Amino acid sequence: MTTVDEVRRFNRFYTRQIGLLDEHLSNSPFSLPEARVLYELASGKAETAAQISRSLSMDKGYLSRILSRFRARGLVTSRVSPDHAKHRLLSLTQAGRKAFAALERGTVDQMEALLSPLDPAATERLARAMQGIEAILSGAQAPRSEAFTLRAPKVGDLGWVIHRQSVLYAEEYGWDRTYEGLASSILGEFVARFDPAKEHAWIAERDGKIAGSIFLVKSDDPSTAQLRLLYVEPSARGLGIGAALVAACIDRARANGCRTLMLWTNDVLVAARRLYEAAGFRLIAEERHRSFGHDLVGQTWTLEL
Repeated sequence: MTTVDEVRRFNRFYTRQIGLLDEHLSNSPFSLPEARVLYELASGKAETAAQISRSLSMDKGYLSRILSRFRARGLVTSRVSPDHAKHRLLSLTQAGRKAFAALERGTVDQMEALLSPLDPAATERLARAMQGIEAILSGAQAPRSEAFTLRAPKVGDLGWVIHRQSVLYAEEYGWDRTYEGLASSILGEFVARFDPAKEHAWIAERDGKIAGSIFLVKSDDPSTAQLRLLYVEPSARGLGIGAALVAACIDRARANGCRTLMLWTNDVLVAARRLYEAAGFRLIAEERHRSFGHDLVGQTWTLEL
């Protein structure tokens, strides 16, 4: 199925769901175009027929017929603009405002009935999806919340972290599936041998979605802890999430009584290396190796706590 087919299928589904195929909208006496014109007048966003026509991309002749019906029903009145004698300013009459209030109540009731079977998580996903569709089709940026929280992992999070890191490193650096195998083995061992007194993990969450993660694991040396598998989603970069994850890991290692925090990374992970440097880590060793389908330079960094 092509994208055009998908869009058309979704349009058929959505118009059916919200009743746009009905003769009148929300059990009101108004069609959808009439309701949109009524809304423009009630909201005060447009005062002239020309402004309404531009706002709704509506044919002027069609709009003129709608306004004529509104005048005949006593819903709309007009007056000469004090700024321009040729412009007539439109406004709702008391009957028009009453009709709009009834339409608004009916629309809200209809949407609440549509959403009421959904749980809060599904409602949130639906809202985000609609925001995304609007942003893509309008060419605007999707709303970007800068707020985030750090929390402990929940069931399913570790599998997601393995998936997202593997996909991102494949897209950004061309790494093959052997990285996915490495991440799986690291987190498999983390779960199997988890020591709550020495180990911890943090999931960064933004707008209800995972935005990054980091893991603190113990090493063979009781005085040394290891930072592992730091990553931040591309859409969440630049918000301070990486620095917050690294700081959380450092603070917990220090609170656990460790004297050194170490990590191993590759030199191509430039953004991560900058975070480590900013946090006070020092590069102590480098070694060339062949991993994940590429020739890389592995690096060991340490931070004295």
